[in-house]
Amino acid sequence: MNLREKIGQLFTPAAYIHDTEENIQAMENLIHRYGIGGITFFHSRHSAAANFEQRQEKLSYEHTLEKLVALINRYQSVSKTPLLISIDAEFGLAMRIEDTPHYPFAIAMGALPIEKVNEVEAYGERIGRDLKAAGIHLNFAPVADINTNPKNPVIGYRSFGPDREKVSAFALATYQGMKKAGIAACYKHFPGHGDTAVDSHLGLPIIHKSKEALIKEELYPFAQGIASGIEMIMVGHLAVPALTNALHTPATISKEIITGLLREEMGFDGIVVSDALNMKAVAGMFEQPGQLELEAFHAGNDLLCFSEHIAEGIEAIAAEGDVEQIERSFQRIQQLKASLGLKKDKLTPVPTFNFEEIDSFNQGLARAYTHMIHQGADLGTIQPSIGLSLGKPRKNVFTSDAGFPVLESFDALIPLLSPGVSIAVALFVPSAKPVNNFGLDLHELEKLGKLGQEYLLDLYLFGNPLCLPLIPTWENFRSITVAYHDFEVNQRVVLERMKG
Repeated sequence: MNLREKIGQLFTPAAYIHDTEENIQAMENLIHRYGIGGITFFHSRHSAAANFEQRQEKLSYEHTLEKLVALINRYQSVSKTPLLISIDAEFGLAMRIEDTPHYPFAIAMGALPIEKVNEVEAYGERIGRDLKAAGIHLNFAPVADINTNPKNPVIGYRSFGPDREKVSAFALATYQGMKKAGIAACYKHFPGHGDTAVDSHLGLPIIHKSKEALIKEELYPFAQGIASGIEMIMVGHLAVPALTNALHTPATISKEIITGLLREEMGFDGIVVSDALNMKAVAGMFEQPGQLELEAFHAGNDLLCFSEHIAEGIEAIAAEGDVEQIERSFQRIQQLKASLGLKKDKLTPVPTFNFEEIDSFNQGLARAYTHMIHQGADLGTIQPSIGLSLGKPRKNVFTSDAGFPVLESFDALIPLLSPGVSIAVALFVPSAKPVNNFGLDLHELEKLGKLGQEYLLDLYLFGNPLCLPLIPTWENFRSITVAYHDFEVNQRVVLERMKG
């Protein structure tokens, strides 16, 4: 390959599963003309992660898996070299593709005892097997961020929690499970995105901590991963003044952070990949197309994710990039492709999944991570005699199988209450993300808080427990049990607990 062809191998632009034929042909032209190294799949241009403001006419979103596999085969057929196919699938293909296996969020896995690390590896392996079956070689996961800020708008449920030892152990186990399945995996978001209050899709988070504090907390899981031989790290769009002596320099374009800290101080010699270069934390920093790509490369990134200016980026790096650095990055990418056994002419069939077996696996995990996080002083043997279901799960077996009447509104419940009654409340949290109060109705939560002041109330939380502070006087509840997901298997685990 000549210099520009080698530089092309460092790019992995976004491809959309649901897209117009015109855009698909434009991607084919990009692959053929510039010899890009890979593509990263997103659901559609309407995906939140796509940051695509010029909304196109809505397409049909049916048969996503079939369309993904067809596009992988189509794009591979026009590429001169095998494309490295990547995706964000932190909790499985379902993160991007409907009607595919959905495994627990990291926050749920983080509720497992640290002794259950083998189950976490099995979880990573299952995710990896599903991706490999769909023709995907690289998962941009696991998240190795320590979620120390409960108001974090973008990490939260994606992290294994606030404890550095558990995050380190579970991130590594998930990574090793995916590697065992035969795909590549990637720690993210270096140097640590857990203690931020800004979504880097929308702005630039700034971490105001000393280097010593970062070493003890944010950097710890990455250091442990490097010591255990991880091969890829994604750098996040966040400013860390203690590491750069600059207030608004994103880590993704900081040579001090990537080359100085990550490579030289921490000894990482694997692939460094940028977070998506279309994200607003960095996308508007440079007027000249291609300059962002040059700066990201110059800082030490080997793989440039979601570049929107590939032609200009290739020319800028060819003109001003260090030739030896280009060669090192190129070799790292080629070695990864070789280790994965990529073959250009190998067609991927549409996979099928055994959902009954997957449900059984998920139910086993749910039995281990579902736990009581609050126990009032009056917790006794009084069993619930009436229930309340708030929210709309995919399927409500809590209501149908509880063994006692379960109402679906306060108006229906209140007339049936009497002194001393014990109430079981299922709260199905609409969103795992804190935006718009997790999708919850604050007026209903106020009613729930008052109900817990007057009656014995056991709350079963099917969703992100970080929503709990939104419930007034939740401390008065007799008990609070967190099940993390609204899946049928999670509801059945809760019903098992209720019935002893």
